[in-house]
Amino acid sequence: MKIFLAWSTLCILTSISCNAKHKSDTTALLATEQNHVIATTKTDPDTRNIQVALLLDTSNSMDGLIDQAKAQLWEIVNELSYAKCGNHKIKLEIGLYEYGNDGLPSQEGFIRQVLPFSEDLDEISKELFSLTTNGGNEYCGKVINTSINQLAWKKNNDHLKLIFIAGNEPFNQGPVNYTDAATDALEKDITINTIFCGNYRQGIDTMWKHGADITKGEYSAIDHNHETVHVATPYDDMMLKLNNQLNSTYVYYGSHGAKKSMLQAEQDKNAISYSPANAVSRTVSKSSGFYKNKSWDLIDAAEDGSFELEEVAQEELPTELKEKSKDELKKYVAQKSEERKKIQQKIQDLNKKRVEYIKNNSKKGASNLESALLKAIKKQGQQKSFTWKE
Repeated sequence: MKIFLAWSTLCILTSISCNAKHKSDTTALLATEQNHVIATTKTDPDTRNIQVALLLDTSNSMDGLIDQAKAQLWEIVNELSYAKCGNHKIKLEIGLYEYGNDGLPSQEGFIRQVLPFSEDLDEISKELFSLTTNGGNEYCGKVINTSINQLAWKKNNDHLKLIFIAGNEPFNQGPVNYTDAATDALEKDITINTIFCGNYRQGIDTMWKHGADITKGEYSAIDHNHETVHVATPYDDMMLKLNNQLNSTYVYYGSHGAKKSMLQAEQDKNAISYSPANAVSRTVSKSSGFYKNKSWDLIDAAEDGSFELEEVAQEELPTELKEKSKDELKKYVAQKSEERKKIQQKIQDLNKKRVEYIKNNSKKGASNLESALLKAIKKQGQQKSFTWKE
């Protein structure tokens, strides 16, 4: 009887161990929406991440702040795309939270994760344009604590891990002590940068500077109601024509490909709703290494070594490609890839002239969301061996 019980126990333990291993193996792999590109949870040692969590106050008085975020997104992305870190590839991830809005769940502290860390720039733009303001309670410590616990922060301290929180109410409100939240961030090598929307001295008096000081972050005060000025240049019309040509090189696939293609066009429209010059800024972003869409675009997907073009089912292709043989499809993708590279290079070449024109024809800019973010990112990036070309 004892032998039987021992054998039974061994079998049960073995079964539990095997099931646990199976579960561990399963969760170690993350499939994309189309199940074509597989990525492990391992960190690529050749990559350095810039992780930026934006925590935006969406209470009644913050319409100007949200407008700045929408209007300045692409220039921020463009400036970050110039980052270097030795021979490492740079990856940009942006997470987005809103807080201080009565329309958000009170049991969650009037906080909502709008978007987890994402490299999908179109998705980030879409979510920014979806934000609306409403009166509410602004709990800075709570939203910082939530972002630290919910987001997939890199463990390795070689990466640049930053929180930017913007608002205009006292920093010490709410159920979570901001000093505790900031201390937790410090222990995880996450730097908190605070952006007070209002008078510089008032932000100090309401503890916004102290919230940044704990992690040696930057404190800034901005005029959140200042309208973003986009400088038009002689190169804009040509760059917008190149954007249309660039769009024609995207070839969607998969169950969500068509929707993603429409989302791309929608964000082009959102960008130009501020000005043609802002749409040009987005065009520049689309020519950078940060703008990748391998989950829905065959051209970007084909650059991934783990992607097998032959495995894409015909029904997942656009109508005009369904009848092509595998060899014909490969040639088509290669042709579009080459076409895209040439267009992107033309955009980059024109952008050098555009940047120089803006530099020589613009007045000193007001202190705004873009200037506060870029100043802090560059300063803190230097401490992690990131550099920016002039």
